[in-house]
Amino acid sequence: MAKQVLEGWPPPDGGGGERRWRKYRGGGGERPPLVVMVAGGLGILLVVLILLMGFSGKLGVASISSEEIGVKVNYMTGSKLVIQRPGYALYIPFIEEVYTFDRTTQQFQMEGKRYKGPGHVPLLTVRASDGSNFRIDDLTILYEIIPGDAVSLINDSGPGTAFKEEWIKAFARSVLRDEFGRYTAVEVADPTTYKQAPTAASRRLNELLEPHGIRVVRINTPNPQFDPDYEKAIEDRKEFDQEVERLIAEADRLGQLRAQRLSAVEKEKEVERQELEGDLKKALLGAQERLISVQKEADVFATRRISEGEAEKQELLNQARGLEARFRKEAEGIESRAKALEERGAVVVREAIIQKLLDVTFTLVPYSRDPMPRRIEYQDARDKPLQQGGAYLEGGN
Repeated sequence: MAKQVLEGWPPPDGGGGERRWRKYRGGGGERPPLVVMVAGGLGILLVVLILLMGFSGKLGVASISSEEIGVKVNYMTGSKLVIQRPGYALYIPFIEEVYTFDRTTQQFQMEGKRYKGPGHVPLLTVRASDGSNFRIDDLTILYEIIPGDAVSLINDSGPGTAFKEEWIKAFARSVLRDEFGRYTAVEVADPTTYKQAPTAASRRLNELLEPHGIRVVRINTPNPQFDPDYEKAIEDRKEFDQEVERLIAEADRLGQLRAQRLSAVEKEKEVERQELEGDLKKALLGAQERLISVQKEADVFATRRISEGEAEKQELLNQARGLEARFRKEAEGIESRAKALEERGAVVVREAIIQKLLDVTFTLVPYSRDPMPRRIEYQDARDKPLQQGGAYLEGGN
C-alpha cells in the first residue's frame, strides 16, 4: 500500500507539493539536512534509553513505602541523603540511585539444634558462674534499623537486606553468654535475677550495633532449662525455700506474739515501778525530814561544843599566861646566877669540880709499867678486874 501511495505522489495538481516530493525522495533528488538526521538519531537513542530503563526498573522514580526508609546515593559526588518519609523519590538514572531498607522490627531467633538461616540459629547454651550448664530453648532478639543512621547502615552493611545477615549473629551469642554466665544456676532460676541479664545484654548489644545503624528493641527469653537431676534439685530447693518462707512467717508471728507479751509485761512492770517510785519518794521525804532534824541537832551540838571549846581555850590561855610569868621569873633568876657565875670566872668552876670530887672514892693500886711513868691511866674497877702488872683508880659514891 505504501508503494501505491508513493506511486500516487506527487499530487496531480502540479503545485509546490511536487517540488517538495522531488526534494526529499531518493535517487536524483537532494538529501535531508543534518539537523533532521541528528534529531532522528537522538530520538532513536532516547527511545532505546527509555526501553533499557524500563527493562532495568530505573526510570528515575523510586517508591518508598511506610515500612521502608530510603537512601539516595550520588555516584558523582559521593553524597548520601536519608529519605524517611514514604512516597516517591526522584533521582537521576545512572548518576544517582535510591536504596530502600526494611524499617520494620526484625527477628533473630536462637532455637533448635540446626542452622536454618541468618535469622535462625541454634539454641543458646550457657555455663553458669558455679560451673553448671543450662540452656535457653527459644530466645528471640527483636531489632530494627535506626532511621537517622541509615548512612552508617549502607556504609557498613551495603544495600538491601545485608544488614540482616551477620551483625546480630556476630555479637548475640557471646554477649548473651557473658551476661547470663555472671550468675549461678540458683540465681538464674530466680525470675527476679534472671530478668536482669536480658536488660544488660540489650545494653551491651546496642553499644556494639548502634555505630552500624542497628539497635536492639527487646530480648525475649523463656525460662532456662537444666538437666533433669538439676531440675529436680531446683524444684527441691524451691520447696525448701517455701518451707523457709513459712518458717520465717511463723517466726514473724511468734515475734509479734512475743512483742505483745513483752508489752503486757512492760505495762505491768511500769505500774510496779510507779508504785515503787511513790514509796521511794515517801521514804525520801522522810529521810529529808530526819536529815533536817539531825542537822538541827548537829548545829546545837556544834554550838555547844564551840562554846565549851572557847571557854576551855580561854582557861588554857590564862594558865599559859600564868606559866609564862612564872617561867619568865625563873629564867630571869637563872640568868642572874649565870651572870654571877660569869663574874666569878674559873674559881666557881674549880669549886664545882672540888665539890664533885668530894663525892668520889679513889682506890689506888700500885702499878708499874714504866720505870719513869709520865701519866696515870684510869680504869673502873667495878667493870673490869685488875690485870696482872696493871694499875687503876676506882671511884664511887
